[in-house]
Amino acid sequence: MANFLFVVSQDDNEKMTRCYQFAKIAHEKGHTVNVFLIDGGVMWADTGRDHDIRTPTGDCPNDYLPYLVEHEVPIGV
Repeated sequence: MANFLFVVSQDDNEKMTRCYQFAKIAHEKGHTVNVFLIDGGVMWADTGRDHDIRTPTGDCPNDYLPYLVEHEVPIGV
């Protein structure tokens, strides 16, 4: 299996959604996954942040984040 590190450096809903989506997919396939937030991406660490804003494709960060939390995928800031 492979090791994946997903880094988000921008405060962008679509980029965060894709990051969480790809992290979830990789983890489901048995890979080791870590997510790291830097620069503008640290805004996503705010627990009061709305993770339910939909992207143009209809999904949102909260479609994937609960899986990552439940499976204890590390999310560092």
